[in-house]
Amino acid sequence: MVRAWLRLARWRLRRRRRLLADEPVALRPDGGPARRPWQRRPAAGWRLRALLWTVAAFGIGCPLLASGVVCLAAARAHFAAPAPTLLLLDRQGRFLGELPGNPATTTAVSSPAAAAHRGSHRGRTAGEAGEEDGLGYWPVAELPPRVVAATLALEDRRFGAHPGVDPLAVGRAALQNLRTRGRVSGASTLAMQVARMQSPGARGYLRKVTEALTAVFLTERYGSREVLRQYLRIVPYGNRIHGIAYAARSYFDKPVEDLSWAEIAFLAALPQAPARMNPFLPAGRERAVRRGERVLAELAGRGVLSPAEYALAQGQLAGLRIPYRERRPPEALHALLHLQTLAAEGRLRGAGAAAPILRTTLDLDLQRDAAAMTWRALREWRSRGAGNASLIVLDLSRHEVLAWVGSAAYFDAEDHGAIDYARVRRSAGSTLKPFLYAQALERGVIGPTTLMDDLERGPGGVANADDAFMGPLLPRVALANSRNVPAVLLLGRIGLDQGFGLFRELGLTDGAVPARHYGLGMAIGGLPVTLEELARAYLALAGDGSLPARLRWLRDQPEPAPRRIFAEETARQVTLFLSDPQARLPSFPRMGATEYRFPVAVKTGTSTNYHDAWAVAYSTRYLAAAWVGHPGFRAMNQLSGYLSAADLVRHVLLRLHGDQGDGLEDLSFPPPRGYRPVRVCALSGHRATAACDRVFVEWFRPGEEPADDCEAHQQRAVDRRNGLLATQATPPAAVEVRTFVELPPRYAAWQAAAGLPRPPDAPSQLTLPAVARWGATAGDGAAPGRTADRFGDGAGGAGTGAATGFGAGGGAGPGTALPPGGRVVLAGGPTRLRITSPEGGARLLRDPETPAELNTVALRVVVDPPVNEVVWYVDGLPFATAAYPYTARWRLQPGEHTFQVRLGAGNSASRPVQVTVD
Repeated sequence: MVRAWLRLARWRLRRRRRLLADEPVALRPDGGPARRPWQRRPAAGWRLRALLWTVAAFGIGCPLLASGVVCLAAARAHFAAPAPTLLLLDRQGRFLGELPGNPATTTAVSSPAAAAHRGSHRGRTAGEAGEEDGLGYWPVAELPPRVVAATLALEDRRFGAHPGVDPLAVGRAALQNLRTRGRVSGASTLAMQVARMQSPGARGYLRKVTEALTAVFLTERYGSREVLRQYLRIVPYGNRIHGIAYAARSYFDKPVEDLSWAEIAFLAALPQAPARMNPFLPAGRERAVRRGERVLAELAGRGVLSPAEYALAQGQLAGLRIPYRERRPPEALHALLHLQTLAAEGRLRGAGAAAPILRTTLDLDLQRDAAAMTWRALREWRSRGAGNASLIVLDLSRHEVLAWVGSAAYFDAEDHGAIDYARVRRSAGSTLKPFLYAQALERGVIGPTTLMDDLERGPGGVANADDAFMGPLLPRVALANSRNVPAVLLLGRIGLDQGFGLFRELGLTDGAVPARHYGLGMAIGGLPVTLEELARAYLALAGDGSLPARLRWLRDQPEPAPRRIFAEETARQVTLFLSDPQARLPSFPRMGATEYRFPVAVKTGTSTNYHDAWAVAYSTRYLAAAWVGHPGFRAMNQLSGYLSAADLVRHVLLRLHGDQGDGLEDLSFPPPRGYRPVRVCALSGHRATAACDRVFVEWFRPGEEPADDCEAHQQRAVDRRNGLLATQATPPAAVEVRTFVELPPRYAAWQAAAGLPRPPDAPSQLTLPAVARWGATAGDGAAPGRTADRFGDGAGGAGTGAATGFGAGGGAGPGTALPPGGRVVLAGGPTRLRITSPEGGARLLRDPETPAELNTVALRVVVDPPVNEVVWYVDGLPFATAAYPYTARWRLQPGEHTFQVRLGAGNSASRPVQVTVD
C-alpha cells in the first residue's frame, strides 16, 4: 500500500516537471507571470476529498495490517529453544564447566511446522543462540507441582482458564495505564511471555498484539500444560541461566524435584527482574527473598501451604544461603575445549537427556596436580630451549582420560599456551619402535633371541643418538636402549608398506600420504603424530594387544569392544622388554628417570636436533604420556625425552602409585601365558653358562627354547704371565682362568673396538718364574705382548691388530681383540671375504673444511673363517696389509676407485667394490 502511494506521488511530480518545461510562461498586465492551469486555486470541496481519501486508505490498510499481524503470529506459534547446556562434572561430581549442547536437540517438539523452525532463534542457529543468550534450557520432563503452584501464584493466576490471553488482566492493565498515563502493567500471561522470549524485540502496542495472538495460537496448538513446560524451560533466572531445572542445579546443586518450598519461592521470584535480583549479590538476594515471601504468602492464602509449612518455609527463606558461584578450573580448559569438540561431533552420548549432566572421567585433583607438575618442570627446562609441554594420563582398565594438560599455562600468550599441544602433530622420535618390534615378533621375523646388528650406520646414513655401536643385541636390549640402526634395519625386513599399515591400523596416520614419503625414517620419528594418538596406540601394548576404538571421556558412555592388534603373548613380550631396567644399560643409567619401585614399561623418544622430546610410561593400572618442545619448532639444547618428558611422567605415576612407594611390590609384568623362562646370554642369544657376564631371562613357547649353550663366552686356563694357554709345564701359581669372547666374523671390527679379548690359540712357552726379569711379573701380567715377542713366537705383526701402510698404528696389549702372542691359524677350507665398507656404488663427498689427512673412509671386511692377515687393494694395487680385525682407512681422492681384499697367500679374493669420490 505504501509503495503504491509513493509511485503515484513520483508520477505526479514528473508530470508537473514536463508541463513546466514545455509550456511558455504568460505575463499578466502588470508584468508578472500568469497562473498556469494547474496552479489555479483549489475548489472549495478539497478538504472533503482529502478526508474521503484518508478514510479509504484506512479502510484498505487496517485489514491488511491485521492480516499481516495474524500471519506473523501464526508463523511464530511454535516452540523453539537453544540446545540444552551440557553441565560437565569430574568423576567425583565436582564442577568442571558448561558447554553448548548438541544443536540437534534444539527443541523437543515434533511437528512439521516446528521442525521448519527448529534451530532458529533470533536469526541464529540454536548452538549460537545458546552460547550468546545464556546457559541452561534444560527440558522439564515432569512438571513439579510445587514449582507450578509457585510460578502461577505471581505470573499467571488464572492460567488454564483463558486461551492464552487473560481478558480480565488486559482490562485491569488498561485502566491502570489510563489512570497513571503511563505503562504500569502489561497483563502478560505465561503464553505471552513464551512468545516474547522466543521472539524478543522492542516493546510497543503492535508487538503486544502480535504476542497476544501468538499466545492464543500456542495455547490452541500445544495446550496450556505444554506452554507451561516451555516457559519453565526458557525463562531467565539471572546470570545467563535459563530454565528452572538448570537454575536449581546452578544455585542449589540439586534437581528441581528436591527443592524445598523456600527454594522454590526464591527461584520463582527471579524471572520478574533477574538482573536486579542477582542471588550472588547481597542487594539482589535481599530483593529476591522479599518477593519470595510474597510467593509464600500467596500460596498460604490459597491454601496450598499449611500454617506449619508456611512457617517453616518462611524461616528457611530468611536463612537461605546460596552456594559459592563455581567457575571453570583454568587447569582444565584444554580438556573442556576438547570435550566441546567431541560434543559438536556427536561423540558425547547422553547429551539429549532431560537433564544433560555429563559425569566425565577427569579427576579434578589429578588434573590440577598434573598441570602444576607440567608448569614446574617447564620452568626448569626453559633455559634449555623448551617452550611448552603437554601431558595425558589414562586409566588402563577402562581407557578413561584422568588428566589432560594441553599446555603448561592456557593464558601464557608468549609461548602460545592456548594451543592444545596434545593434539598437534610432531615428529614421534623413537616412540614408534615398540610397535615395529611387536609386529616383527608377531610375524616371526625375529624372536626373543634373534641377534640384531648394531655395527655401523644404517641405510641413508642413519646413526644412533650417541654415535656409537653396541654390536650384537637381543631385541630386548636393542629396544630398551632405543638403538636407531637395528630399528631401521628391522623395518626394512618387515617391509615399508607393512610397517606403515600397522601405524595406520593403530590410528597414528590416516594414510593420506604414502609410505614411501616417509621411508625407513618412520622407525625413528619420520612419521608425525599427536600425543593423543600416541597414548591411545600404547594402550594396545598395555592392554595385552587390544586397541580401544577411542579414549573414554564419560564414565557411563558405552564404547565398542577393543580391536585386537597383537596377540597377547606378543604385547606381553614387548612390555617385558620396555620394563627391564637392566636391559636399558648402558644408554639409560639405573636409578634415573626411567627407574621405578613398581613395574613400569617406559619408552622415550627424541626427534632430530632435539625438536621434540617424548615419553610414554605405563604400569599395571595407569598410562602417562608427555611431550616437550617449542611452539615454533625450534631445536632445544640437547634436551632429550629421557631428560625431560620421562621425568614428568615419572612424577605423575609416583603420585598415582603412592601406595606402592615402598618398593615391596612385584617388579615385573605378567609373562606370556604358558611360556617358559630361560636364561640366555645377551651376546649370543644361547643358553647362558657360567662364563656369560650379562644374562637375561627370556620367555619361550614350550619346545622353542634355545637348546645350545653359549659358545661366545669361553673360559680358558692361561698363563697369567703372558696371557697364552697354560700347559702342563705352566706352574700352578701362574695358571689363571679367564673369560674370552669368540663372535662370528662379521663382528670382528666391533669386537676389536669394544676391547673384547678373543681366546688365544698358542700355548705358553714359559716354564720358570724367571721370566719376570723381562718386565712381566707373575702377579700383574704386564706387557705380555712384549714377553711373547722375546720368545720368538712371531706374534708381533699379527697381534697388533693394525694395518701396515696408510692408517696403520696401534700396539698389542691385554685389551686387543687378538690375544697377545696368539696367531690366527689358517683354516683348512676356503675363506670367504666380503667388503662391508665402503658400499658398492657409493658416491663419497670430500669435506673442503676438513684437513686432507682426515678426509678418509673406513675399509672393513668380513673374513670367515679368520686368517692371519689380508691385503687391501685399491685400483688393482696393494694398499695395506691388515691383521685382525682387518680394518684400515683410505684417504679420499677424486675419481672412480675399485677396492678389493685378497689373502696374503692363496688365490681367495673378495668381490670388487667401486665407488666415486667427488
